[in-house]
Amino acid sequence: MQARTPEDSKTTLTDLVLPSETNPLNNLFGGELLARMDRAASIAARRHSRRIVVTASVNHVAFNKAVPLGSVVTVEAKVSRAFKSSMEIYIDVWVEDRESGHRSKANEAIYTFVAVDETGHPVAVPPLEPETELEKQRFEAALRRKQLSLVLAGKMKPGEATELKALFVNS
Repeated sequence: MQARTPEDSKTTLTDLVLPSETNPLNNLFGGELLARMDRAASIAARRHSRRIVVTASVNHVAFNKAVPLGSVVTVEAKVSRAFKSSMEIYIDVWVEDRESGHRSKANEAIYTFVAVDETGHPVAVPPLEPETELEKQRFEAALRRKQLSLVLAGKMKPGEATELKALFVNS
């Protein structure tokens, strides 16, 4: 299976925040943003795997900045690491200032998707070859996040989480 790069999976969704998508403070509902992120991540995972994909988990979401009514919101998703059948997708959310056009990062998230066949059984995905420094950082961190998740779920013994242990070993 030929490796792919994060850029191969890059997905960008840009949309306007409409009144029906806002809370009483006239900011985008968190659930609406989660749905937009899920759609972008799904497309990125599908582009990487070229298979049917399903959301396995939402590992991290940071709502750092409110997204006001009328804002232009851009959701960018890329595969940050591929494992056997799962893929970690890193999502950045940008808000464009209505006056200046300046974009600022508002939120971020990390989702995990699994590639499946037509019967819903997991299938192998291509490896990922990060290219930029940021892609390499996210690639390395993904293994630590996966090991932490497995330890917390009781699917891996803490002593086997080599990447996590390496964080605490003095050089």
